[in-house]
Amino acid sequence: MKKLRIILAMIIVGTIGIFVEYINLPSLVIATARAWGGAAFMLLVMFCLRRQLHWDQIKKNAFFLIVSGISMGGNWIFLFESYKYVSIAIAILCDYMAPVFVIMLSPILLKEKITWQKTLCIAGAIYGMFLISGIVGNIEADIRGVALGLLSAVMYSSMVICNKKINDMDGIEKTFCQMSVAAVVIISYTLLTVDVGNLNFTKQSILLLIIVGVVHTGIAYLLFIPVISQLPAITTSVLSYIEPVVAILTSALILKQALFIQQIIGTILILGSTLLCEASPDLRKIFIRTK
Repeated sequence: MKKLRIILAMIIVGTIGIFVEYINLPSLVIATARAWGGAAFMLLVMFCLRRQLHWDQIKKNAFFLIVSGISMGGNWIFLFESYKYVSIAIAILCDYMAPVFVIMLSPILLKEKITWQKTLCIAGAIYGMFLISGIVGNIEADIRGVALGLLSAVMYSSMVICNKKINDMDGIEKTFCQMSVAAVVIISYTLLTVDVGNLNFTKQSILLLIIVGVVHTGIAYLLFIPVISQLPAITTSVLSYIEPVVAILTSALILKQALFIQQIIGTILILGSTLLCEASPDLRKIFIRTK
């Protein structure tokens, strides 16, 4: 049942790109809706479960809660923005470079040397990135989308690292605080950079924004957050790779965003290398894929 919850959550999150594709609004607006919708849903769940906020723990972890919330918002913004320039599959694959970034920083973060096995993982993932980006070969790809996808991976890595610095907090309470910070930061930036008065909110876009906020964020997080700590980290890491597989399949079958042969090879290299990265005993201590 615990594994089934994670599988279902990853399937839900893996389909988010399809919904974003049909929302004709700036990525900042979509990220705002996701943060506010997710935070509101989490607050409703806490109210139903009669969970109270522990302000002493919130104050104790305030710095890392704020930084991780900002990183969460940045991850969503850059990922959604990436969808505008490249296919959903390529954007998701760029985002899944996060474990490689953690490995590259492991001498600083984990106080350990980079072994030859990890070096091969890094090299394999980076070469796979070159293949899907079109830098290698004769495939036309917008480098802006690849860069934004990689920035989303950097933000995700930052969020993961900060999460490991947060102590003695319930998973749902912690996620609510992070989403709330992300919501405040994103909406503040949106109001400063987007001409909100000229936005066209159709019935379709409003419905899709609600789905992205409540279903793809609130419900998905609620499914896997309570059971993450109850399963082996390697199990959670392996199951998390259902998300990019679902994203790639749905983008190809529904949106007709097919991958070229060299991009398929790049996909295998990235997913295989990052999976091996996450299989590292040291990384399992800090890196559990949560979207």
